[in-house]
Amino acid sequence: MSIITFLAFTLLVGIIAWWSTKKTDENSSDGYFLGGRSLTGPVIAGSLLLTNLSTEQIVGMNGVSFRDGLPIMAYEVVAAIAMVFTAFILLPKYLKSGIATIPQFLEKRYGKSTKTIVSLLFLLGYAISMLPTVLYSGALAINTMFDIPEALGMEPDGALWVTVSSIGIIGGIYAIFGGLKAVAVSDSINAIGLIIGGSLIPIFGLLYIGDGNVFDGLSTLTTALPEKFDIIGGPDSDVPFWTLFTGMIIVNFYYWGTNQAIIQRALGAKNLKEGQKGLLLAAFIKILGPFIVVLPGIIAFYIFNGDLSNSDEAYPMLVKKVLPGAFVGFFAAVLFGAILSSFNSALNSSVTLFGLDFYKEYVNKNASEKQVVKAGKIFGIVLALFSIGIAPLLYGVEGGIFTYLQELNGTHSVPILAIVIVGIFSKRVSGKAANIAILFSVVSYLTTLYIIKPDISFLHVMGALFVLTIIVMFAISYFKPRATDYTQEYTKQVDITPWRYLKPVGYVIVAAVVGVYIYLSK
Repeated sequence: MSIITFLAFTLLVGIIAWWSTKKTDENSSDGYFLGGRSLTGPVIAGSLLLTNLSTEQIVGMNGVSFRDGLPIMAYEVVAAIAMVFTAFILLPKYLKSGIATIPQFLEKRYGKSTKTIVSLLFLLGYAISMLPTVLYSGALAINTMFDIPEALGMEPDGALWVTVSSIGIIGGIYAIFGGLKAVAVSDSINAIGLIIGGSLIPIFGLLYIGDGNVFDGLSTLTTALPEKFDIIGGPDSDVPFWTLFTGMIIVNFYYWGTNQAIIQRALGAKNLKEGQKGLLLAAFIKILGPFIVVLPGIIAFYIFNGDLSNSDEAYPMLVKKVLPGAFVGFFAAVLFGAILSSFNSALNSSVTLFGLDFYKEYVNKNASEKQVVKAGKIFGIVLALFSIGIAPLLYGVEGGIFTYLQELNGTHSVPILAIVIVGIFSKRVSGKAANIAILFSVVSYLTTLYIIKPDISFLHVMGALFVLTIIVMFAISYFKPRATDYTQEYTKQVDITPWRYLKPVGYVIVAAVVGVYIYLSK
């Protein structure tokens, strides 16, 4: 019965995605890479959430909360503020320029060389960290929850390769042959399933602890583990409190405002109103995210007495322990959809970057729209195979998979966010200053984190380096400014009239985030 439920839900998502995209012109750049610029607010919100909320998030963050408790929820709730900032400031600028990729925006602002450098940073980040991490965490979760090694009669290592390959191939088909709209529509359906399915796990966990009563379970949990429910992280925490004002801001503002795999959904909006609605709806739901990605880890700590050798196994082990058999097929389908979502979203963005920013620019300048799309698809196939080969090697990575991903992402998140912010708020900073600042940031971050190894959180390193990168840009531009002030042109590809309720809704979301911290701090 579980297998039938799994196949039925997975097939339903695929059919709806196909039906929704069959009239989209997949041979044009806008059609394939941006869904024909036709995405509405709810579709954008669903795709944003599910691109983000995948197994590297669910498994990884619950693994951290298993060790450290509530402070890790900062990644979720601060994200809401970052999305408000993107809706207010960044998205209007992006849509005004009519861009398909963040590097294209940077080309208009700084020049061709900056676009190429940033595109390369994105592609390296997706190939080395994001894609393999999604595949590994997804395979680990599915194998642990549903006893795949035993079902296949294989050792865990061999079964991990099988599951990684299966996810990679199916996700590749969605992303490479369906384009952005297929990815976004399937994401929206899976997002509903994931919110429902993901909410069931902490509920069943609390029922287990409270002998059938959720509130008794929560009372028992908070009484037994009060230290896990203090949101203010100490100096030895994975997220020390003061990092909220340094690296945590950088991580979230980069991720929700400049990361191609995320912002591409908003770039495909039919107009600015729909893009802003999508971002703010996603921001509101994000505040509720810790219920799915933090609380289960604490529940697992209580149930297993903190006795797990690999904290990344906390969530899969909890699901295996508390989920009733009747829900297994549905949850497996939802989880599988979440894994596919993050994988095919990053893969689709990689295809977009390669096709528009490399193939069209350097390989075949006279390429037709159809040739650009075809070249991007071929690159996507190669990248998917590369990621499949790397993913199983991540097993047991020190510090957990989520921390590994965030640390590595700092290599490109700091310089990319810095040059985008400066590019929007300054008219005189030059392309040469941006290029030097990127190099400075990448080398300094890698040297500090992996050679010097200071005894402070990597988030503080990111915050300090962000400020230094901006100083480098302004210092160089003081002596070598742009020849003329930068002026942004409106391409009129979409209507950029803002949503009438943008400000009140945005302010309420920011107030809610502050309220959460006040309420959960001791």
